[in-house]
Amino acid sequence: PYYVELKQNLFLEASIHSSDPNLVVFMDTCVTSPDPRNFRTLTYELIRSGCAMDPTYSSYSSPNSSVAQFAFNAFSFVNRYPSVYLQCELVVCRPHDYSSRCYQGCIPRFKRNAGS
Repeated sequence: PYYVELKQNLFLEASIHSSDPNLVVFMDTCVTSPDPRNFRTLTYELIRSGCAMDPTYSSYSSPNSSVAQFAFNAFSFVNRYPSVYLQCELVVCRPHDYSSRCYQGCIPRFKRNAGS
């Protein structure tokens, strides 16, 4: 566990450990939950499809393309849960493959019009 105060900036880093030094990592989705076994029921999205969903979320560029760095403000789930768990999905791509998911960035989900 990592203990932080509410609204304290929490800095995180994800990296690839591979014998191939020419890989690019992209942070696609990060979801938080008070239950480490359930990231579907009571959740809060920090990033979805490469788009920041939380106003305190910030991504940082790294000189190493196999490292993704980001930060957000610590929070609690309605003050009823003592812990918050984080689950992230990263994408690994070849460098300079501009058609890959790593180079597409934020892909917003468009809501359908319900019509009349």
